[in-house]
Amino acid sequence: MTRALSYDDPLEGLPSRARIAELILSSRPPLDTYVGWQHYRTHCGLLVPAAAISPQQWSMLPDSRQYDYDLYRELTNANLPLQDTAMHDKVGKLIRRRLSGNTRKKNDPTRAGVMISGWGNYGKTASVCSAGAVFENQWLELHSYLNPKARPGTRDLHAPVVYVSTPVTATPKSLCTSILGFFRAPTRKSATLPELVRQVADSLHDHGVKALILDDISRLRMHRADDQDVLDLMRAFMSLDVTLILTGVNIPGIGLLREATWNKKTRQWEMPQLESTRIHGLEITQTEHRFELIEIDRFRYITPKQIAAFVNHLEGIEQHLRLMNAKQGMLTGGTMPEYLMRRTGGVIGLLGRLLEDGAQEAMESGKELIDESLLDEIVLRRDAPEQPPDEPVIPAAPKTAGKKATRAKRPRNTVFDDPGPAARAGA
Repeated sequence: MTRALSYDDPLEGLPSRARIAELILSSRPPLDTYVGWQHYRTHCGLLVPAAAISPQQWSMLPDSRQYDYDLYRELTNANLPLQDTAMHDKVGKLIRRRLSGNTRKKNDPTRAGVMISGWGNYGKTASVCSAGAVFENQWLELHSYLNPKARPGTRDLHAPVVYVSTPVTATPKSLCTSILGFFRAPTRKSATLPELVRQVADSLHDHGVKALILDDISRLRMHRADDQDVLDLMRAFMSLDVTLILTGVNIPGIGLLREATWNKKTRQWEMPQLESTRIHGLEITQTEHRFELIEIDRFRYITPKQIAAFVNHLEGIEQHLRLMNAKQGMLTGGTMPEYLMRRTGGVIGLLGRLLEDGAQEAMESGKELIDESLLDEIVLRRDAPEQPPDEPVIPAAPKTAGKKATRAKRPRNTVFDDPGPAARAGA
């Protein structure tokens, strides 16, 4: 909680204005590049929060240092730390287990993968990237920061983890180009798909890649021929001693796996038995058997355990925020937990955005305190599709209307039954 510090200099350790400006103005390289991923891995969680001081201590500072302090605590309030929630821990535990097992296998030619599914603002990417960074730190330390597969006389980049965002219009070639783009590897426009696949395989081997994170996998739509080929290519990568980690919104509903049913008791997707007459049944079975799917949930507020987990999360945020009139229980006392649950539905991303905006408003207004009346002025738009019902409904596969479609005569990447603009946009 916000407490006045006991030492004489209340701003001991406060960076200079030039350093604060550097922290604010500096931009992170794109995460889907080697430089960007290394920047994330080495800087994640290193921001030191501003010191907590009282209004009296602040008033005794020179005007210039008051400005510096306010600027730095704005930076602090805008960067809430990633906390160890039950959802985050579930993702980290699965990824650690899978990578630990796969990196020790010697005879199995195929490495099992992981799928992380959830709705918007549920923290999928943050949890996966955090787990990937932890693994890379441990792997580099284990091998003294050297690539154990490096060829004598070479100095290839050692990249145990690769992060790539699935291309918007995915094709096997565009996926290969995106992976090679992580290393800034040159590609020829005239290169054939087999050439690109070999180049990707060589890059993954030469750079010592152990985990390949493919984010936004929900951009794939399995009624498009190119997207089916992309999925085939992903499965092929699993034979390259690489663990695939796929993340996306509502993965069971986009056709990567067979249509699933939601088990309210376990809060997980369950796969039905394979239908013998299903088209491409063999390929879909391979996908299901090679990946373990987990669903990230939002905070709940029903049982005592769920309520305690949510309140503990609020307490962690409360300790991080820097508001000079903040008191213990600012976010956890009274009816505030129920209010925040009602405003955000327990979605971790919406909760963080609401409290970050609230902290900024509290500073600008001079209130220096977050309460319900202040948060009532914060507009937080919640789109209904982002909130899953208790029993999520998986859309059925498109049906061909009219005469039987003659697929063999259609070009690649043809939508056999156009589901409409909303579905094409990934709604």
